[in-house]
Amino acid sequence: MEDKDLYDELSSIKKIMERSTKFISLSGLSGILAGIYALAGAGMAYMLLNESELPADIELIFFAIAVVVLILSISTGIWLTMRNAARKGQTVWNQSSRALLKNGLLPLLTGGAFILVLFAHGYYHIIAPSCLIFYGLALTAASQYTYGDVKWLGVTEIILGLLAMVIPGFDLLFWALGFGVMHILYGSIMYFKYERENNAN
Repeated sequence: MEDKDLYDELSSIKKIMERSTKFISLSGLSGILAGIYALAGAGMAYMLLNESELPADIELIFFAIAVVVLILSISTGIWLTMRNAARKGQTVWNQSSRALLKNGLLPLLTGGAFILVLFAHGYYHIIAPSCLIFYGLALTAASQYTYGDVKWLGVTEIILGLLAMVIPGFDLLFWALGFGVMHILYGSIMYFKYERENNAN
């Protein structure tokens, strides 16, 4: 019995330490919805590509679709994360979330600026791979301040981005895999691993 009590006490201490150093209110449902938004955006882009006559401003339309997907994903992520934090009795803006944001923001903003330069100069064929690579770098940089699963999502995004670079002509497919399928898979894992019991209570 003493060994069990010691184990329980050590587990409690570990959980307290994780709460103080890691942001554990990220929502798996937001990942699932972000993946659905991305697949819907990829579907729209695919339909446009298969029209008998492509619109003259097709690149601008693709860019607009990506921006809408991004805005929807961020908005949903913030809302569900705030709801998740409230259920756990935590605040969203704390030392852990600030550290997470600080580490993930630099590669994300750098990638955003890089992609805008690519778009301005007409290098459209490497925009999708660049999105995946910089997003993956942002996730791996921020992962030390949240669940470890985030790191593996980031590594997967980087790999898909590199594959999209070396296998031209499949940008949309890799974009859909990275931002769509992988987000749904990751979000589902996160939800069933960390959130389902809390949501049931």
